[in-house]
Amino acid sequence: MIKFIDLFAGTGGIRLGFEQACKKFDLKTECVFSSEIDKNACASYELNFGHNPFSDITKIEDLPTFDFMLAGFPCQSFSYAGKRKGFGETRGTLFFEVERLLSKYKPKGFLLENVRGLTTHDGGKTFETIINSLKTLGYSINYLLLNSSNFGVPQNRVRIYILGTLNETIKTKLESDVGVSDSHKFKEQNGQFSLFSEPKTIRVVKDILETKFPEKYECTEGFVSKLKNVIGKDLSKLHGYRLIDYRGGQAIHSWELGIKGKCSNQEIKFLNLLIGNRRKKTFGIHQDGKSLTKEQIKTFYKEDDLNIILDSLVNKGYLSCNDNKYNPVAGNMSFEVFKFLDPESISITLTASDTNRLGIVQHGKARKLTPRECVRLQGFPETYKLLDNDNAVYKQMGNAVSVPVIKAVISDLIENNNVFSNINVTKTNHILTNHKSPLMDVC
Repeated sequence: MIKFIDLFAGTGGIRLGFEQACKKFDLKTECVFSSEIDKNACASYELNFGHNPFSDITKIEDLPTFDFMLAGFPCQSFSYAGKRKGFGETRGTLFFEVERLLSKYKPKGFLLENVRGLTTHDGGKTFETIINSLKTLGYSINYLLLNSSNFGVPQNRVRIYILGTLNETIKTKLESDVGVSDSHKFKEQNGQFSLFSEPKTIRVVKDILETKFPEKYECTEGFVSKLKNVIGKDLSKLHGYRLIDYRGGQAIHSWELGIKGKCSNQEIKFLNLLIGNRRKKTFGIHQDGKSLTKEQIKTFYKEDDLNIILDSLVNKGYLSCNDNKYNPVAGNMSFEVFKFLDPESISITLTASDTNRLGIVQHGKARKLTPRECVRLQGFPETYKLLDNDNAVYKQMGNAVSVPVIKAVISDLIENNNVFSNINVTKTNHILTNHKSPLMDVC
């Protein structure tokens, strides 16, 4: 029996993947402790696993004996870490709680999951602190950057997975692969990736869509009417479009939709020119562009009606003017949907703040993704029960892990290491030579 703990447990995605991997090798498991501080996440956890993990890990001193630790710890700031100790100090961050419990209980191994940015935070010093701290405790460490889209999950989601084994050199066959950078490149490459030597199933958004969905998820008539004014009657043209005011490209903007009031063709032309030019390096290096003076605007807008257009757009609320500098006023939160997914490609990364505004055009109707579809985008099984609280589920899935990735990482760990001495893996195919997402059986 493998006894494990599940820290920063969320809705239990890491636990699910761990249990699925162990079951694959006929290993019995028992979760002896779980901890989560978000009450809605705890409710989902209890609904699916039968116990409520609500607790503050910083106040937990004593735990049952355990063999393995799972922890999707939040990345709090390490900005002050090591100012006096050469980046050797982690106290004051939630990683310290992981370090504290590993030091006290010395389990045979662990899996930590975090955002990709952990590796580059503070010039890489944060990550260096973490790895050095784990090695100091006697663990052999390996880490992987993996994209969920390589594991039968139709989502572009890159996360870091840190593995550790006690008193033995860790070995893994999985290698880091961040996959494609966006859904457009995914389609261009036709799902041909380097991570697996054997052919594997690639899933796209259309594979997780519900055939029937409640009317409440459909976009409002007013919003759809505005969309049709821009792209025409065929809503399928929205596939892959983002609704955003700070970027050009495959985007629709609030002024094109008339969110704050109808704009003339010339006003639309001006605003599209503005967002395209304000990001030029000649005006500054701000990622989303710089506020521009009238003289700077005249370098790319040559019409005589500039003053009239500026005044009109300021009055309508599409532009702000501070210190004689003009800046678009983002209307992004006014959009019922901020991104329409392409059914023939993968989803953008789910986030806690925006998952509730992901959309799809299906059977000629524009609608939001349902909570169940978002659960599928994270590779949770169909048997996973959902709260009767859509907003809570959307947020949870934005924070969740992709279950099939956890299963693959743990399976690879089990097969190539003696982290659990009573394991016989010779009878089971390796995850990389018989790769199949759990969703293949349940969707």
